[in-house]
Amino acid sequence: MKRMFLIALACTLCLALPAWADTLNGGGSLTGGTYTAAGDDESAVDVSGTAQASLTGAAIQKTDGKASSADAASFRGVNAAVRVYDSAELTLTDSAIEASAPNATGVFAYDHGVIHISDCTVNVTGGGAGGVQVAGGGTLIGENLTVTSASKAAIRSDRGGGTLILTGGSYTSTGRNGCPAIYSTADIAVSDAVCISEQSRAVIIEGKNTVTLTDCTLTGNDQSTKEGSVRANVLLYQSASGDAKEGTSVFTMEGGEMTAKSGAMFYCTNTASVINLKEAQLNLSDTGDLLIVAAGRWGKENRNGGNCTLNAENQALAGQVTVDAVSALQMNLSASAFTGAITGEGQISLTLDENSAWTLTGDSVLTAFEGNPDQINANGYSLYVGGVKIL
Repeated sequence: MKRMFLIALACTLCLALPAWADTLNGGGSLTGGTYTAAGDDESAVDVSGTAQASLTGAAIQKTDGKASSADAASFRGVNAAVRVYDSAELTLTDSAIEASAPNATGVFAYDHGVIHISDCTVNVTGGGAGGVQVAGGGTLIGENLTVTSASKAAIRSDRGGGTLILTGGSYTSTGRNGCPAIYSTADIAVSDAVCISEQSRAVIIEGKNTVTLTDCTLTGNDQSTKEGSVRANVLLYQSASGDAKEGTSVFTMEGGEMTAKSGAMFYCTNTASVINLKEAQLNLSDTGDLLIVAAGRWGKENRNGGNCTLNAENQALAGQVTVDAVSALQMNLSASAFTGAITGEGQISLTLDENSAWTLTGDSVLTAFEGNPDQINANGYSLYVGGVKIL
């Protein structure tokens, strides 16, 4: 078993450092070997300061040891198997990362730390931790990863956000309640990847943050049981945790396919949100709900509705859309077709461009409509705009 101590910081800084099992603070390149950590607040591979380091063909194992607190682990990466922070940069390739200790994230970029990771497996089985993560402004760029996480999101961020860009690979979350494939309090972009949540939502975006998906395949199976929960595949919301700035949550999906095995496809609550869809295949659950914009279990009563804009371009949409009395929806269709019903007591506006169409599947209500009513197929149902029946 290989244990490295490569610390090249000034002595005064070294004295303040925790006793990391293996460090690469001196920079340089290493190939092969097994790197382990089993102590409290230890990382198997730790890169900090201004080091520029690379590691190839390694086995990296965080087998035991507790984090000083759950917040320290989630916000700063303490106890992660791989941790990069300060202004350090690590390139990690062809390696296997295992994290089985409690609150031990697989790979974590914090502060101004940057991680380039490719052709690696990341398996996280300890509680309270995710697969690959950024927080506090960190950057992680990954390619062709196989990530599995049993407790929190396979693709994850936390307080302070950062940038997480992934291309290719597969990302699977196996836990229930709060274990989506992707949890965003950052700017997260994923392309040409498979993302699966076996017992939770596919995607959660909190506050003023983004998820951008290009040619991805996603599957969610929300099994939320908390009182007041609304099951949905994609949740756009604002909690009271302080982990995300208030603002507009943005979900963008171009190409690819997304399947909801339970609940609505989208749910917006207690935040402003934008949903951008282009040429994506959406497979609804048995509920038939496309979008719910409504108050839920977050925020102050009568002030915690959603304010959602749904933009669809070259997109086929189907299902029920519901907007409650304290919420609002602006739905814009461009060269798109919608088959479904829109109901609710909130502010609901629909814009159809000249190349779009709507086929009703139930009586529907709008506050405002822009477009040509001739492009709407009533299909035996009624449409009311501003309280006036137009179809």
